[in-house]
Amino acid sequence: MDVTIYHNPDCGTSRNTLALIRHADIEPTVIEYLKTPPSREQLIKMIADAGLTVRQAIREKGTPYKELGLDNPSLTDDQLLDAMLKDPILINRPFVITPMGTRLSRPSEVALDILPADAFKGPFAKEDGEPLLDAEGRRIV
Repeated sequence: MDVTIYHNPDCGTSRNTLALIRHADIEPTVIEYLKTPPSREQLIKMIADAGLTVRQAIREKGTPYKELGLDNPSLTDDQLLDAMLKDPILINRPFVITPMGTRLSRPSEVALDILPADAFKGPFAKEDGEPLLDAEGRRIV
């Protein structure tokens, strides 16, 4: 299965999502989006395919969101996209793209919606120990 993850290795949710994909014996294309940001067209498509608004795809925590005044409701989608592309830390993560769909995998178990359920064998837990899959590889949450 062709899977792409827009990943930040410093983010626990992103690490958990990547580990979950690999637990399904899938080696995804890993794009560290802070080093290699998506193009404007790719970002627009990811946001739309995930069923989000541009505002929902912006990361506020740990970013210059407030300092840049991005909480101003009068800003247009184009202005928000410009800010996200100029400073990719503003792109929420991780976005996961599979033939089954695109999701902003926050929390990481959202990725289960677009991965084949029969690919999981055995239990899986997040870094903090929270179980996501039982001994048979079935979703717990």
